[in-house]
Amino acid sequence: MGKLANKVAVVTGASKGIGASIAEHLAAEGASVVVNYSSSRAGADAVVSRIKAKGGKAIAVQGNVSQEQDIERIFSETRKAFGKVDILVNNAGIYEFAPIDSVTREHIQKHFDLNVTGLLLATREAVKLMGEGGSIINIGSIVGPMPLPSASVYSASKAAVDAISISLATELGPRKIRVNSLDPGMVETEGLHAAGIAKSSFRDLQDRETPLGRIAQPEDIALAVNFLASEDARWITGQVIIAAGGRRM
Repeated sequence: MGKLANKVAVVTGASKGIGASIAEHLAAEGASVVVNYSSSRAGADAVVSRIKAKGGKAIAVQGNVSQEQDIERIFSETRKAFGKVDILVNNAGIYEFAPIDSVTREHIQKHFDLNVTGLLLATREAVKLMGEGGSIINIGSIVGPMPLPSASVYSASKAAVDAISISLATELGPRKIRVNSLDPGMVETEGLHAAGIAKSSFRDLQDRETPLGRIAQPEDIALAVNFLASEDARWITGQVIIAAGGRRM
C-alpha cells in the first residue's frame, strides 16, 4: 500500500504541467484524486486515464478557481464521488510579468482573483470536508519571498500565498490540519515552452546559476508535494519551502 492509501486529494489546475504531475504522483501513492481543470478537458481526461491505467482512482472536475460558484461545484462533486477531502493542493495560478507603467487594474485583479482569492475559497470549501487531520499544500513561487523586477503584481500575489499558509497553519493546527507553501523556481512545463523560454539564453542562465545544475522538472515539485501530503511530514506545518535547486533570485 502507498503512503496515501485511502486518502482523497484535490489538485487544482491539474490538466497539465506541475498540477498534472502532482495528481499522478499522489495517485501513485494510493490517493484518490480529483483532477481539476478550467478549460482543458482533454488534458484533464488524459491525466485521469494515465492514473487509471496504473490502477489508481481519479475523476476530472471542471471549474475556474477564480469563480466562487465553480469552486463550490468542485467540492460538491468531490463529496459526491469520494465523501471527503484529506489533501488539497492549491496549484491553479496565473503569471504575467509587466513593468509598473503598464500595470492595469485588470492585470492586478486577474492575478489576485485566481492566485489569492481562489486559493482562499478553495481552502474554505476543502476544510469543510476534512475531518481531524489533513494537509494543504499551496504552490507559491520563489518570486514571493524573492521578488523580480517587472513582476510586482505576480510577486505580491505569491507573497500573499506564503502569508496565508503561515496564518492558516496556526488557525487549523488544533484540527491537526497542516498547511505549507511550496515555492518552486523555474520549472520546465508546457507553458515555458509556449513562451519560448525553455530554449533560450534566460533558461541557460537559470541552469548555470542553479547550484544543482538545472531548472526543475514537474516531477521534482510533485515529489515534494507527496512528502508534505504524507505522514512523513506530520510535524511540518506553517513552512515556506523553496524548491529551486538551491537557486536564489
